[in-house]
Amino acid sequence: MNRTWHRWIPAVAVPAVVVAVAVTGGVAATASADLPEKTPQEVLALVGSSEVEAFSGTLEQSSDLGLPDVSALSSGSGASDDSGAAVSSALELATGSHTARIYVDGPERLRVQVLDTLAERDAVRNGDDLWLYDSDEQSAVHATLPSHDGGATPEGSFPGADGTVPTPDELASRFLDSVDPSTDVSLGSEQTVAGRDAYSLVLTPRTDDTLVGSVTIAVDAETGMPLEVQVFARGASSAAFEVGFTDLSLDTPSADLFDFTPPAGTEVTEKELDAPGHDGTGTDDDASDAAGHQDREPTVTGEGWSSIVETALGGDLTEITSNPLFSQLATPVEGGSVLQTALVSVLLTDDGRLLAGAVPAELLQQAAAAE
Repeated sequence: MNRTWHRWIPAVAVPAVVVAVAVTGGVAATASADLPEKTPQEVLALVGSSEVEAFSGTLEQSSDLGLPDVSALSSGSGASDDSGAAVSSALELATGSHTARIYVDGPERLRVQVLDTLAERDAVRNGDDLWLYDSDEQSAVHATLPSHDGGATPEGSFPGADGTVPTPDELASRFLDSVDPSTDVSLGSEQTVAGRDAYSLVLTPRTDDTLVGSVTIAVDAETGMPLEVQVFARGASSAAFEVGFTDLSLDTPSADLFDFTPPAGTEVTEKELDAPGHDGTGTDDDASDAAGHQDREPTVTGEGWSSIVETALGGDLTEITSNPLFSQLATPVEGGSVLQTALVSVLLTDDGRLLAGAVPAELLQQAAAAE
């Protein structure tokens, strides 16, 4: 499958720094498909050779991370700045259930519609044109890709990426790209997802120092396209996080679905996307900015599923700690605050560091104290 569009799909299942490390209900999956026998390696090869570039469907995402559903509180969270908004949207997606419609036509045309209660969020790309729209806020962000960028958005540069339902293919790619000797790869029962027969790849950590018990990826038997991803906490029989298709069409979506015009009364913000260094013309200011952020580059300790990411946040931490959602969900500990879920732990230290991983909170505290 052509995965270049993953670089700009707005998708956050949990805070992005955690997803990069770690690594029911709602999804229409049933057991017992009658498929030719394959080995785990053959199913992995099937995913790698997938060439699906056009499709549309409905996604269901649900979370049972041991956190209360904060969706009803988000509008009153007081998230008046970017940091507060990021906390609110990430926590909202990490709790409760969400439905989205997705339309894809190659690497340069995509639309994701997240259907909230009485509201809608849209992320749209049509060629060089990018839009992010929030009907509840009556706001939109518009950006145009730099002409010399070859049609790909600089990674992480599209604003407001928080709070959009991830796709099974994106999550599967993150997990499969990280498969190493610390992971046992096997096959589970064949199943049917969104009316399509699928193999079940099961990734099981070979360490006890992780909160993750296993990850199951439903792989379309015909195309190799991931249809569903379920992440199970250690010792749990139901998924703590899952996202999958409830319906799927491999027909090319209509071109007019990618033509976006914000409704009357929408406040539109224009965002300029830069790609310094892509054409060899980076400025001294660019170099200065890069040097200024060098000390904030994340560091990784440990390996595989027990890895811990640490980054220096800088700035005034009250922008995060004063957010009512964070205050409600985090627990004060010596030297900081801990957000503990079934799959992920996050430690925010009083001296401005953030540590995260799919590990028990005690391991984060030990890592912080070792500095």
